[in-house]
Amino acid sequence: MEFMKAAVLTAFGDAEKFEIQTVPTPTLKANQVLVRVCATSINPIDYQTRRGDYKELVRLPAILGVDVSGVIEAIGEAVTDFKVGDNVYYSPQVFGEFGSYAQYHVADAAIVALKPANLSHIEAASFPLAGGTAWDCLVTRGNLQVGETVLIHAGAGGVGSIAVQLAKAIGAYVFATCSSRNRDFVTELGADRVIDYKNEDYVEVIRQETNGLGVDLVLDTIGKETIQHSLEIIRPFGRLISIVDIAIPQSLLEAWGKNLTIHFVFSPQYRAKLEALTKLIERHQLRPVIDSVFSWDQVVLAHQRLEQGGTRGKIVLKFTEN
Repeated sequence: MEFMKAAVLTAFGDAEKFEIQTVPTPTLKANQVLVRVCATSINPIDYQTRRGDYKELVRLPAILGVDVSGVIEAIGEAVTDFKVGDNVYYSPQVFGEFGSYAQYHVADAAIVALKPANLSHIEAASFPLAGGTAWDCLVTRGNLQVGETVLIHAGAGGVGSIAVQLAKAIGAYVFATCSSRNRDFVTELGADRVIDYKNEDYVEVIRQETNGLGVDLVLDTIGKETIQHSLEIIRPFGRLISIVDIAIPQSLLEAWGKNLTIHFVFSPQYRAKLEALTKLIERHQLRPVIDSVFSWDQVVLAHQRLEQGGTRGKIVLKFTEN
């Protein structure tokens, strides 16, 4: 049996519950690839899982992590579309058996894609979950079209920063909320109208700038009362896409009266959307947005950084310098 190093969650709670341990390398099945992890990243689902929000879905001790950029070290006997040495990236199954805070990871070949040629592993690790989520929200579920208007909440965040770029690549007019310190940054990403959520009321801004018509689509990455307020500024037959569950009961009468469509998105893993993102990345229509980079054994500090809030893009954990 071979072994590897991993950051292991030993109990639910704060970030200090991670321990660096030596554990067995996962076993390769016929339809899978074994990947040497060069970089991974931290996502909100990671710290939510760590603190116990989904304890009924996670068996301890656990290895978390849902982003991988790395190199294929071995392939299963049924795998024909990859070879040893290929540079790949993907998002592991959320709440799967193994996460990516480890030196090696095993994944079904069906969810793996070749890494964009113009990105380093550190850059590529910032894309799979956040980029795939943005794609599912705006393209697969939101059906955003050229010339439509969209409001993206938290435009400087992990999903939001990619969604702003993706919406512009589609050809939409983009409103985005963020703090004042991120105004220029989100504008550079492509937002047409940046709304400082601390000093401006996005409901009033959009009412004024759309002459009361509202936007075609809202992407909610915040939750809480954001869903209910956003319904006020979506035009009839528009769409609301949320990646956050509703912890607080809210009235959806506004949606019913306007014939709105509401999607709650828990992003599934599949290769096609990564390949679509790769095309945009290699055309320089999407670029990675990285807040900070930590060594993988600094996972405690990385989790604490994300939970502090105010990040620009993704926090990456590196295993190698590649």
